Amino acid sequence: MSNAVRARYSSSPGETGSGPANRALAVNPDGIDRRQRSRRGSPGGRALVPAPVLSENPAWFPRRWPFLILAMIVTAGIGLAAFSSPPSPWILGMLALSVALAGGIGFAHDRLGHQGVKVRMVAVAGFVVTPLFLFGLGMTMWTVNQQLPWDVVLAALLCVGGIASAYLRRQPALIFASQIAIWSAAVFVQQSLAGAVALFVALCVAVPVSREQQREQHDDEVRREARDRMQTRARDILTDYEKTQQGWFWETDRRSLLTYISAPIANALGYAQEDLIGQPFVDLFNLERTEQEGERTLMFHLTARSFFRELPVRAAIDGEERWWSVSGRPIYDNFHNFVGFRGSGTDLTEKKRSQEDASRLAHFDSLTGLANRFQMSQTLEHILTAPRDMNRECSVLLLDLDRFKRVNDTMGHPAGDALLQQVAQRLKRAVDQMGKVGRLGGDEFEVIVGGRTERRALANLAETIIHSLSQPYSIDGQRVVIGVSVGIAISPEHGTTSEELIRNADLALYAAKDGGRGRYHFYAQDLHAEAEARAQLERDLRDAIVQGDLQLFYQPVVSTATECITGFEALMRWRHPVKGWIPPDKFVAAGEETGLIAQMGEWALRTACHDLAKWPEEVRVAVNVSPLQFSNPQLPNIVTNALARAGVDPSRLELEITESVFLNDDEGTDAMFAALKRVGVRMALDDFGTGYSSLGYLKKAPFDKIKIDQSFVRGATQPGSRNGAIIASITSLAQALGMDTTAEGVETLDELDLVRMHGCSHVQGFIYECPLSSEDALARLEQGLAAIASGPRSARAPRQTMLRKVVLDHEGQRYKGTIRNISDGGAMVEGLWNVPIGTIFEVRLSESHRVKGIVRWCQENRMGLQFELPLGRDDCGRIAAVQEKAPLRLQGAA
Repeated sequence: MSNAVRARYSSSPGETGSGPANRALAVNPDGIDRRQRSRRGSPGGRALVPAPVLSENPAWFPRRWPFLILAMIVTAGIGLAAFSSPPSPWILGMLALSVALAGGIGFAHDRLGHQGVKVRMVAVAGFVVTPLFLFGLGMTMWTVNQQLPWDVVLAALLCVGGIASAYLRRQPALIFASQIAIWSAAVFVQQSLAGAVALFVALCVAVPVSREQQREQHDDEVRREARDRMQTRARDILTDYEKTQQGWFWETDRRSLLTYISAPIANALGYAQEDLIGQPFVDLFNLERTEQEGERTLMFHLTARSFFRELPVRAAIDGEERWWSVSGRPIYDNFHNFVGFRGSGTDLTEKKRSQEDASRLAHFDSLTGLANRFQMSQTLEHILTAPRDMNRECSVLLLDLDRFKRVNDTMGHPAGDALLQQVAQRLKRAVDQMGKVGRLGGDEFEVIVGGRTERRALANLAETIIHSLSQPYSIDGQRVVIGVSVGIAISPEHGTTSEELIRNADLALYAAKDGGRGRYHFYAQDLHAEAEARAQLERDLRDAIVQGDLQLFYQPVVSTATECITGFEALMRWRHPVKGWIPPDKFVAAGEETGLIAQMGEWALRTACHDLAKWPEEVRVAVNVSPLQFSNPQLPNIVTNALARAGVDPSRLELEITESVFLNDDEGTDAMFAALKRVGVRMALDDFGTGYSSLGYLKKAPFDKIKIDQSFVRGATQPGSRNGAIIASITSLAQALGMDTTAEGVETLDELDLVRMHGCSHVQGFIYECPLSSEDALARLEQGLAAIASGPRSARAPRQTMLRKVVLDHEGQRYKGTIRNISDGGAMVEGLWNVPIGTIFEVRLSESHRVKGIVRWCQENRMGLQFELPLGRDDCGRIAAVQEKAPLRLQGAA
């Protein structure tokens, strides 16, 4: 720190209470306004008073005593002037020698004053005692021999002795020595017994007095050294505090112009310390980019001359965002006049950034940068609790990505995160200024649209979102396609609280997903009934598990080479006591959502092994294992216990596993496969070809069979279908790896011929047998293992299920109808009763697509139409006519 800087934080030793600690600190810790303390003070109070450097051997005498020498010369000169006859030469020589020796005090101080005690005693004798003794002796001899008046001599001796005592004030012993030396000469010349006694007494008194004074001086020196050390320590602490930029200090005059600023802060601003002196204090800050409240507060305090503490301001540093916390208090002189401000500051940048990060984490999603669930909830609550009813209107869109889990599982979580980031960007662009977008977690998003918005506008927004998010993505060089389903709820029509709106939007989202995904759905009252139906289904499923209402049916698996049954696949069925047979996809999905699938799967394993024990030794049973079961470390023990209880060979049990079991824990998956192989069971990869990375699993997983998904078998015999080539590739791969293949869902003779031609080793489907109960399966095996294919030669064109409003025109009469399913060559339409077979309609499928059709059958309000010309398909294989919007309802349509 420079001397100029130090001068601002130091005070003279005599300035009570204004040492460096008091003068440097900007804020009085106890909050007392010390107006009685002087700010300016004397010049010495604002200058640095360096602590004296105390030597271990301090000098006993001064560096120089010019006034003593002058007094000796002047007194001798007065004697010469007062009397015409000069003294004898030897007296003049004695006086001159005394002056000469006294003039050598500087040499003695510099060369001998800091040496050892003996050397210093010699110096004292030679340059203090001797010249004073010689001066006293010379003046006394002058009086005795040449009648110089005693009053002149006494005045001279008193003057010189007093001056010597003043110079020797720091050494009491030397004061006595000097006085004894100068007066002993007179006693010696006069040979006065009384004078000798007086000198002896003075010498005896001098010893204890000198010791006492030395002790007091030593105590004073110790106290002074302690005070100086405290001042030095305070200065050093403040210096280090400034240099490390932990804090800094400032001071202004009454016009708010800087009179002091810490050097590190000046350097941070790009200036020298002296360049900022005299500049406005507010120029240190960029108040234009500081919060308006902070700006007003700073200017207010400076104008009002009031105390302020920890005020956040932005530093005026170009190219860097740095924040300071500034504190200050007004300073008054002894007359209570305002003379300026003094204060301190600290760096607030890291704290500010931490607060911003904390706020960002509390209100924004860290992955996508969108508002998080908390902020979206606050926004919705703020709208719904607005003072005016008209301001409480809003709409909530809940979004759930379709097929995202498959991407996340097959490509890994980093790829899933990258996909979510791209989805967030597209979603923000799609919504734009119409609403606020947030991420609720996982693959769930929310959009809040404030104010009253027409349903058509919300529908258009939902369609825009679906179209934008359904476009292909590029993730790690791979093309990824997902979809999105949207549920919409409107306030106050669908709820007046945030809980109601979110619940109803979620119900609408559930309906959109149930309707086939990739679509939007507005909330409707009947959705509550559907939600209750799902909840009731879960409760009934729990009861069915407890009461044993679940059943296993077995579908034969036939060898294409021998046309004999080699095994059965166990299929779970549930006959509800009231609702009858429940579709497997519904109750299995309910079991997966509630976690009951593990209990259901364990029951299926035990039951299948029990039934297997009754079958011929060459027949196997295949049981599906869910991913939740596969992740259970106890699965090998469960399988072993089921086999042991049934008493069957482990090789007769085949576990069908989907590729999703590989996606969570590679090491755990490998360990599970190894454990199951040690049990001795067979394993089949189910639904092969429907995922992204099946080939990667085949090279390490110990599968015995690959099951070709029925989606590849369906339509494989249709002209232009590529499914046959895919089946051929799968069978070739399986043969190369030494694995069997089973084609699922074979229903026609043409499909059977196709899969046999492409090398499938086994077939499973209605072409041979429907699923059989355990009793029927046992009865079937008692008839023998030979299997005979029976069924139609070919399948009808694949049909697409839908609910689409259309207009039917018959001889100018228009009717409303609903298409339930459609194919290239025909459709099933409901809405017209008892239509005669052969009736011809012109069907308006959309505004730009019309087709003629003839009624081939009719049952109650349903009829089958055969189109005059097949419908065309787009590049994605979809029927082009139904990809456009449904036709508007025409006036006069019945």
